Amino acid sequence: MSRHAPQPYRDRRERGNIVLVGMPGVGKSSVGVILAKAAGRFFLDTDLLIQMREGRSLQQLIDERGASGFRALEERYVRQLDCDQHVIATGGSVVYGERAMHHLRWLGQVIHLELPLPQLAQRLSNLAVRGVVMDPGQSLHELYEERLPLYHKRAHQSLCVSRLSPDQIVDRLLTLIAEV
Repeated sequence: MSRHAPQPYRDRRERGNIVLVGMPGVGKSSVGVILAKAAGRFFLDTDLLIQMREGRSLQQLIDERGASGFRALEERYVRQLDCDQHVIATGGSVVYGERAMHHLRWLGQVIHLELPLPQLAQRLSNLAVRGVVMDPGQSLHELYEERLPLYHKRAHQSLCVSRLSPDQIVDRLLTLIAEV
């Protein structure tokens, strides 16, 4: 009988997690719920987790801590995640945390949901109260240009969701996941 510690997961596929990253308003949470049902997995939204544990809204936390303080808080919570068979919808700013993204890549398949800026702008009419991590005076266009290369660099795959219904997005995601 062996007395060795259990082996850590050798491969993210063994964990069975699907991690959705992307800009606010792209549909990570709404698509994530549908994907979790379709794939027979649990659903976890890191923004809701942070709000629940901190007892305040994202916007309140951003107002209190500033953009860099919130990103540090977000990274701490994301690095504590230890789950299997989940669809994980992340906050849009998680991409700034290199250690958080490394952890998410270890946890599962990271897929960037991408939407062109004009469509994104239509969805984000309530930017000031939505809990979007932005520097003071930063425009949505500047934020998009800043984050897009990070999403492409740190995700395993990207999927453009323009003109797709939530069900079509889920079908495409299931196909992407099956190909891995």
